Amino acid sequence: MEQNVTQHIQSWLNGNYDDETKAQIKDLETTNSAELEDSFYKNLEFGTGGLRGIMGVGTNRMNKYTVGMATQGLSNYLKKSFPNLPEIKAAIAYDSRNNSSYFAQITAEVFAANGIKVFLFDGMRPTPELSFAIRHLGCQSGVVITASHNPKEYNGYKAYWDDGAQITAPHDTNIIAEVEKITDPSQVHFSGNESNIKRIGKDIDEIYFEKVLSLGLSPEAVAQHNQLRIVYTPLHGTGATLIPEALRRKGFNNIIRVPEQDVSDGNFPTVASPNPEEASALKMAIEKAIASGADMVMASDPDADRVGIAIRNDKKEFILLNGNQTASLLTYYLLRRWKELGKLTGKEYIVTTIVTTNLIKTLAERFGVECYIVFTGFKFIAEVIRQQEGTKTFIGGGEESYGYNIGEFVRDKDAVATCCTLAEMAAWAAMQGKTMYDLLLDVYTEFGYYRELLVSITKKGKDGLAQIQQMMSDFRSSPPTHIDGSPVTIIHDYLTSETLDVVTKERTPIQMPKSNVLQFITHDGTIVSVRPSGTEPKIKFYFGIRADLNDKSAYNEVTAALQQKFERITQEICK
Repeated sequence: MEQNVTQHIQSWLNGNYDDETKAQIKDLETTNSAELEDSFYKNLEFGTGGLRGIMGVGTNRMNKYTVGMATQGLSNYLKKSFPNLPEIKAAIAYDSRNNSSYFAQITAEVFAANGIKVFLFDGMRPTPELSFAIRHLGCQSGVVITASHNPKEYNGYKAYWDDGAQITAPHDTNIIAEVEKITDPSQVHFSGNESNIKRIGKDIDEIYFEKVLSLGLSPEAVAQHNQLRIVYTPLHGTGATLIPEALRRKGFNNIIRVPEQDVSDGNFPTVASPNPEEASALKMAIEKAIASGADMVMASDPDADRVGIAIRNDKKEFILLNGNQTASLLTYYLLRRWKELGKLTGKEYIVTTIVTTNLIKTLAERFGVECYIVFTGFKFIAEVIRQQEGTKTFIGGGEESYGYNIGEFVRDKDAVATCCTLAEMAAWAAMQGKTMYDLLLDVYTEFGYYRELLVSITKKGKDGLAQIQQMMSDFRSSPPTHIDGSPVTIIHDYLTSETLDVVTKERTPIQMPKSNVLQFITHDGTIVSVRPSGTEPKIKFYFGIRADLNDKSAYNEVTAALQQKFERITQEICK
């Protein structure tokens, strides 16, 4: 092992750590030296979104000490940022993962010991409700313990600011600096002042339900089609606490559950991964839908901020929609209903990201609504909402990674509001004698058939991180000149904040914060974006292409042609 790894291990064995932790380290020394090295080769990074990592002992793991040290750093920054407040407040929620309630309690105790008033949910709750509670309770910060849709070995710690959004500049780097100053658990106030912790629960649920229901645009459609058969699964997560009840209160009376997946279990026993982006995660729900004759399927991830759906096609077979398709349908529905209801005044806007389908931008242009395009990550969408608050109205926004939001009372992805809106849209389509599939093809024929593909390559551990960095470096030093035979004409480098026109050689600045993203655009309109994941050991490739769909009957033929193009492009780029 490298010397710094050995030093980290010895500091834990000799330091102020509990006996159980030390025993686990000694066990790894004799049984799994590779795991031990990975546990200590670096500090678990407190990034711009907080912590996320494998649970276990060590500096590179989620455990009592890394969570406590992160909370102490955040507490120190809060006290510096709000020196004149008589009371600093923070809200805390957690999901169904193993150790989530434990880490939430640690977080609450450290906040409380630092004199911060804590509002701790009395049981697991969706991430969007935490975002709502921060604003509703007048908190200066918040934390949700979740690793979103990561595998069961992971947990995480997402930090929020007083607007209910995940932390952005300048607070992100400032908090990181404060957390990095906490180098030993002796610097952490782990206990004290329990009176600063207040439990919250159903009182906040009721107010949140009221806000979600206020988003409705087609109550007459819901009333007419309240027997729409919807299969919903929380994938063992927090969605079970609110989503079925929200749908019932919305007016839908035929919600079909998947009992095996209603069980809150951090081991996620019925799925390989609790990720609604993956087809296997919806397998049981689709089987239930087939057996019950349901119209649609919805699944949320463990912290209920992302949603995956399945709908019936023209052959009555269930097909999965990807995140871009769902975002496009939601955007179309919201914009059309706002227009039909006379709600568009010229001050409304939507927000999407640089790697999400360009169809959303096209829809906004056609409906005369402003469209903001930001970096990947919902915190950047929330940042626009904060900047425009009081002057413009946010209709909705989303990203290709299955996260969407409607309205301004939550500043993060919201599976609860999204599920209610999707169900309402299905009822609205049914009132016109159409299905969700019909709506999708209507959009493609009227606005263009946009098709996207995401390819993620996992590179785990220390060597994997280095490989990802090298891949990004290689793309910068030797960018592709052609993609599927079409010359690359534009290169956006969001790390250097510069756009290169390959034809004219002109370079222009990008007026956005720096981010490690590369984007290549070809003469035929193909878009290829490359970036390392901010939360997982992956490098991600986003591919976008467009075709005309002049007749719905040609949908399968055009889809096959686009799929062949994707296959050629991925072979070129993902080597």
